Amino acid sequence: MRPYIYARKNTIHIIDVRETIRGLLRAKKYLADVAARGSLILWVGTKRQAAESVEREASRCGMPFVAERWLGGTLTNFRTIRDRLSRLEELEGIRQSDALNSYSKKAQASLNREYKKMYRNLNGMRTMNRLPECMVVIDPKKEKNAVKEARKLGIAVVSLIDTDCDPDTVDLPIPGNDDSMRSIEMITKILADAIVAGKTQQAMQQQAASEGSDKPAEAPAEAVAAGEASEG
Repeated sequence: MRPYIYARKNTIHIIDVRETIRGLLRAKKYLADVAARGSLILWVGTKRQAAESVEREASRCGMPFVAERWLGGTLTNFRTIRDRLSRLEELEGIRQSDALNSYSKKAQASLNREYKKMYRNLNGMRTMNRLPECMVVIDPKKEKNAVKEARKLGIAVVSLIDTDCDPDTVDLPIPGNDDSMRSIEMITKILADAIVAGKTQQAMQQQAASEGSDKPAEAPAEAVAAGEASEG
């Protein structure tokens, strides 16, 4: 982290705000481009200071998130995660129908416990029907298992990193305070805005392409000229 540190006072390292801005600008451009391609971006932040912001901003930009607990194999054993998500949907169907009443009280309690646990751990990933192209991580030291899985699969990592983190473990570091709720709120909002902008760009491009395909094909100029000549 030395290149990102402006000064040191006693045992406190002060991050160079210019490096924070540079990292943030690079991350914004990259995330907007990824979103414009229609790729998924998985948000990860399970620490107390980050969970609420991660859930709120990921939801706002329509991306999957993990804000409760990282389950081992979320990326490297994605098929199992998809199976668990299917089970979550099955449990919801049972709970929302009269079928639950056909179970014994003990079975109902067991199903409810299973549902609550799965909902807490998996609800944020419901829209993740395929592996993400990149991850937004708050504190890669805390989320080391998630970062490790991403690197193993070649999934890019954009991360807010503090002075106790190794920037070499991520692809696009954003030097900053990853323990301050205010700092996390600000950074996640800016990144979510970039993703929203990228998705808007994708929608506009798709609309333009659709409108272009609906237009009747124009006759070549040579054919028009030939037709006019024959009429004369």
